[in-house]
Amino acid sequence: MRRLIFAITLLLLQPWQAVAAELPPGIISLDNAAAANFTVSDLDDVHYSLVQSRGRWVFLHFWASWCGPCRKEMPIIEKLVQKMADRPIDIVLINTAEDEDTIFSFLGSVAPSLHSYMDRQGKLTELWAPRGLPTTFFIDPQGRRRYLALGGRPWDQPAYLDFLNDLLAEKPN
Repeated sequence: MRRLIFAITLLLLQPWQAVAAELPPGIISLDNAAAANFTVSDLDDVHYSLVQSRGRWVFLHFWASWCGPCRKEMPIIEKLVQKMADRPIDIVLINTAEDEDTIFSFLGSVAPSLHSYMDRQGKLTELWAPRGLPTTFFIDPQGRRRYLALGGRPWDQPAYLDFLNDLLAEKPN
C-alpha cells in the first residue's frame, strides 16, 4: 500500500506527464535545453538568426523538395503562416541543402507565398539533427528547445491548432 501511495504521489508531483499525455500525435516533449543559435540566409541573401526571435515562439521547420510528406504539408503551413501572422510565433522554414532553383520551383508550385531559408551546406541540419523530414522544433520565447514534431502534421486540424494556441498562451517563466 505504501508503494502505491508513493507511486501516486510521484505522478501527482510531475505535471509534465499530464501535459505530455495531451500532446497531439507526433509531438514529443524535449529537454528544455538552450537552442543552439544559427544564422541562415534566404534566396535573396537576407539573413535570419535564431536570437532574433527571442521573446517569441519559433516553429523551426526542416524540409526538402524530394520529401513526399513535405510536399503534402507545405500548403497547410502556408495557411498556418497566414493564420498566425499577428501572433507571437515565428515560422521559420529551413530547406536542407538543395539549390536555389529547386527551392524556388518547389515553393512556387506547392506554396507560393511561403518564404524559406537555405541550409546550403547542410551544417544546420547536422547541428539540429532532425530524425527525418519534415521535422519541426518548437523553441520557446526564452530560447529553449521544448517540443519536436516528427513527420508531416495536419497543422490546420483542431488538436494541432489547440496545441499552438496553448503554447502562445503560456505565461513566461
